[in-house]
Amino acid sequence: MLEALGLGSAVEAVYREMLADPSGGIAELGARLGLAEAQVRESLDQLVDLGLLKPSRDSPGALRAVRPEVGLEVLLRRQEQELARQQQELERSRAAAAEVVSEFAGLRPNTEIDGAERLVGMDAIQNRLEELAHGLIRECLAILPGGALSEASMTASRPLDRRALARGIEMCSVYQDSARNDPATLAYARWLTEQGGQVRTSPLLPTRLLVFDRTVAVVPVDPGNSRTGALCTSAPGIVASLVTLFEQTWQAAVPLGADRPRASDARPSAAELELLRLLASGMTDEAAGKRLGVSLRTVRRQMAALMERLHATSRFEAGLKAAREGWL
Repeated sequence: MLEALGLGSAVEAVYREMLADPSGGIAELGARLGLAEAQVRESLDQLVDLGLLKPSRDSPGALRAVRPEVGLEVLLRRQEQELARQQQELERSRAAAAEVVSEFAGLRPNTEIDGAERLVGMDAIQNRLEELAHGLIRECLAILPGGALSEASMTASRPLDRRALARGIEMCSVYQDSARNDPATLAYARWLTEQGGQVRTSPLLPTRLLVFDRTVAVVPVDPGNSRTGALCTSAPGIVASLVTLFEQTWQAAVPLGADRPRASDARPSAAELELLRLLASGMTDEAAGKRLGVSLRTVRRQMAALMERLHATSRFEAGLKAAREGWL
């Protein structure tokens, strides 16, 4: 239940047991939970680091569990601060990657210069992806923004993914949170995990990205205009920057099998926070929806719900109250 907050199953079990019955030492606690003493010690150390366990004032040398309504709120705030830091790093990496890609935007279609090739047309892109997938040795990293995947995209990708996974290739994919709301895309993502792939989701993603064995990367030349084609590059500096962008995105994302923390009466969800930030930056509802991979109707529905939660009669008032609450 608490995996989305960074607590493993053993750590969560120890925390729950400390809440229910803090008596006994490490050996007794391990016996009650069926855990090795080393696991209990490690879990206790992590809980202390997270601020969920503190020294007992009644029993010197012992620990007491901080109540969930207090401890988990602190943990959520720490996680939000870390996500904000990662988001800043993502923005810097995204800007750097976009600058590098733009340098190659003038390449003639389907020609290779200095390790970079501009692919124009779906056939050219698909042929190159099939070639790269066939030559995979270790791993394939993917960022897939935009929410729901098209049926054509999933149909083209399934045989490539199946063959790669059957060969033991490690596949790590990050989808947008809104993909969870599309049955076909969610089914495809679950199929990937069943075949051995790893899938995570995040409210906000950078540009579409595929990296093959950390040596070749494929990105759109212009994310807003697919007709300009894709850039395939093996330039070490560019690929390294794109791998860093993927890793930062991956760290900030949540595994497909773990539910994101639900919004409470006091705190918005991760997706709602991103929506607030985008709208506060001056984006229109339509532009924010595209960035989040959701429809215009969804944006307006979420914003209406946030205004109601904040008891705001206008978006301006909602922005002021959200800032006062520390959401922005």
